[in-house]
Amino acid sequence: MTRNEKQEIITQIATLLARLIDTEETTAKAVENAPEKPIEMLTIKECAAAIRGLSEHTVRQLVAQDKIPYIRTGQGKNGKILIAKSALLAYFGGVG
Repeated sequence: MTRNEKQEIITQIATLLARLIDTEETTAKAVENAPEKPIEMLTIKECAAAIRGLSEHTVRQLVAQDKIPYIRTGQGKNGKILIAKSALLAYFGGVG
C-alpha cells in the first residue's frame, strides 16, 4: 500500500469521525432542548376511574403484591398511595 493510499484512508476515516461527532452533538442538543413531560400520578380512586372495570380493591391488591410501582406520601399506613398513570396503563397493556 502506497503512502498516498494510506493518507486517503486516514482522510476518509477522519471525515467519517467528524460526521459522527456532529450527529452525536446534534442529538445531544435535541435531547437537552426537549421539554420534559411531567409524570401524571393517580390516586387509587383515580386509577379505578381511569380503566373501565377496575375496582379500587384490585388496585390496592396490585400495590400490595408489588405488581405496579407506587409511592406513598405521608407517614405510615395513613399515607396516600400514588401510581404513575403510564405504569398503570403499561400494566394493563395500554387499555383506557
